[in-house]
Amino acid sequence: MPPELLIDPSHLDLNRLLADREEIERFNPQRFEMGQLTAIVHMDTSQHLIVGYKDVMADEFWVRGHMPDYPIVPGVLMCEAAAQLCSYYSMANGMLQGDFLGFGGMDNVRFRGPVRIGDRLVLIAKGIRIRRRQCVFNVQGFVGSTMVFHADIIGVALVRQGGEPALAEES
Repeated sequence: MPPELLIDPSHLDLNRLLADREEIERFNPQRFEMGQLTAIVHMDTSQHLIVGYKDVMADEFWVRGHMPDYPIVPGVLMCEAAAQLCSYYSMANGMLQGDFLGFGGMDNVRFRGPVRIGDRLVLIAKGIRIRRRQCVFNVQGFVGSTMVFHADIIGVALVRQGGEPALAEES
């Protein structure tokens, strides 16, 4: 049985962008084919809630090899997209001691349906434990009104050793 909805996805305005890819990259270090978020559309810091989405495109790196003639988004990439949503929330709101949020682990992961080319994977995350060095978010992914996966994502604050800062400097 799927868990209770964090937010009913039918009540979301997916056209009201709070952050596009360029804005997401101000806070998340992933680039090129590893950037898995298209947009952020809702954020409620009083509830530690964030909503974003990934538009699944035919030219993504995994399409050719992940089920030829029936490409479906690998579960690990759904989880990565959700982790990037959690990272954006944590970094945009200055909740961590570190340069970025690293993927520390996952619990209670369940995949409930396929995500295909042309789908919009809507991701909802709620912070259930947020500390300066570690956080845990409950995440849910939807295509339309169908929950296609859910998990608890553990994030850990990471500091770059001798590299450029994770966040772009304001000029």
